[in-house]
Amino acid sequence: MHSHQRDFIELALAHEVLRFGSFTLKSGRVSPYFFNLGRISSGAAMLRLSRAYAAALQASGLSFDMLFGPAYKGIPLVATVACAMADAATGRDLPYAYNRKEAKDHGEGGLLVGAEPRGRVVIVDDVLTAGTALREAIGLLRNAGANPVAALVALDRQEVGPSGRSAVADLEHESGVRVIPLVTVRDVMAYLETDPARSGTLADMRDYQSRYGVH
Repeated sequence: MHSHQRDFIELALAHEVLRFGSFTLKSGRVSPYFFNLGRISSGAAMLRLSRAYAAALQASGLSFDMLFGPAYKGIPLVATVACAMADAATGRDLPYAYNRKEAKDHGEGGLLVGAEPRGRVVIVDDVLTAGTALREAIGLLRNAGANPVAALVALDRQEVGPSGRSAVADLEHESGVRVIPLVTVRDVMAYLETDPARSGTLADMRDYQSRYGVH
């Protein structure tokens, strides 16, 4: 496990982004864990989160030209990840853009805000569930003449969906866009193995993944 992945998991636990118990998901499945990146709500936590995203992007080896954040959660993420990239060892000053949910009919108008979409674009978002926001972002970028090449997200739950594939595999198959998660649920379980106090939680997660996880 990379250091940025370990730091992200510790951040998620400290801010209860990652919680354990019994949670009914939209799919109807009862999950032993729940993930909500919206609980990151302070400057220090957001800085730490953006640095983890930037490290994951650098570790991916991907070639890209700019960043894009889908409304709404992707907007603060893309701005802070751009800052973290500029401050990272590479010191890379990247342009970024984001979209509105509804087109503005006055001023500059339109759906897109920020830098003009161009070249190879990485979409920065929180999680991939149904993938609706990411699919909309891919369409927006392509319509604007850009080439979305990857989506950077926080967690891959690695669960089988209605298609028989995971949500990540579905998006990659349908769009040709690579999905880069900071961590997978298997990474989370590997981290929990180091904490004897989490043995019950780990057993529940293993049972859940044995029933619903991709293999």
